[in-house]
Amino acid sequence: MLFRALHKELEAHLSKKQATVITGMRRVGKTTAIRYLLDKVPHDNKLFLDLEKADNRYLLNQPLYRDIELDLQIQGIDLTQSAVIAIDEIQLVKNAPSVIKYLYDTYDIKFLLTGSSSYYLKNHFSESLAGRKRIFEMFPLNFSEFVAFHGENTVILKQLARQPYQSSYYQKYRQLYEEFIRYGGFPEVVLAETEVDKTSYLNDIINAYIELDIRLLADFSVSDDLVRLVRLLAAHTGSKIDYQKLGSLLGINRNKIKDYLTLLEYTYFIQSVSAFSRNVDREISQQRKLYLSDTGLLNQLARLNSGQIFENAIANQLRWLGKVQFYQRKTGQEIDFILNEQVAIEVKETPTSGDAITLQKRASSINLNNILLVGRHAAPGEFKNFVWGGNLLPDES
Repeated sequence: MLFRALHKELEAHLSKKQATVITGMRRVGKTTAIRYLLDKVPHDNKLFLDLEKADNRYLLNQPLYRDIELDLQIQGIDLTQSAVIAIDEIQLVKNAPSVIKYLYDTYDIKFLLTGSSSYYLKNHFSESLAGRKRIFEMFPLNFSEFVAFHGENTVILKQLARQPYQSSYYQKYRQLYEEFIRYGGFPEVVLAETEVDKTSYLNDIINAYIELDIRLLADFSVSDDLVRLVRLLAAHTGSKIDYQKLGSLLGINRNKIKDYLTLLEYTYFIQSVSAFSRNVDREISQQRKLYLSDTGLLNQLARLNSGQIFENAIANQLRWLGKVQFYQRKTGQEIDFILNEQVAIEVKETPTSGDAITLQKRASSINLNNILLVGRHAAPGEFKNFVWGGNLLPDES
């Protein structure tokens, strides 16, 4: 099994009584993660339940707890001893939280749980398991993980993370980074050997997301409107969200648009970025920008210029580093991203010294002293005062 950075954190939580809950979009590696954790359990009093299987759903759907207890014993769980039960895709059984709460409170059971949606967890899961769980979010691979999945050593990546441009580093990893931008970070897509297979997997992920996750979690019926909205959002990645305009283009009520976007964000398909302001009320009132959670999905859904795709890739990479915002004046002058309310970031495919000077001036105007110019391609001449996108990595690479 290929190791992911989150696995270390998950393994550290394995000894805790709290339920370990992994949430994230379908096919990011949640099932692999809980199987990995289950393999780390030193005893045999453990069980894996895949709720995509009808018999496992039936087990948790039984109205009497004693029948559930009996079924668990039939499957080999000794309830008089410490046990570990892994349940995959808990959102498939609506009463799963109440069953888990009862078993958690009654027996010495450690639960390992996955769910495809923070929407489900926040609306159906939080209250019943308050204080009994810790939620871990899993995203598509970051670039360091992507490199590791291709069999490359990542030690140098960690050593040089977010350091100024170095030609040898750029030349070594440039081709992999371009593939990362093109096809994204879903594990099975990354491991696919041909472009045809990668494209096929991406289309399958999109279809499964809409047909399975959205239909299951939405309080409204999935229609062609949602598919049209998803494609429209992809075409306008990096733009401010204008509910009225989106509704007008699609012929959908603006409140319905809001509902759709909330669901898309809570199911990790999109991420929205708020406006940076020293005034909290003003920050809340301003329109947010929108990006897709994976550039592989983005490239399947829309034909965009390379600058838009690169900006979306950087938005996703910054997500690993903290709070991401953007800044824009009424005049239209803007800074692409503000990280953790401290670092002004500008994204340029081919950065220049002029870009660095402009960024410094704009950052100074809002009292930010730290700047980061991020580039995709080697800059002209000897200019090196920027961070290459493939080097924009989290500390734990």
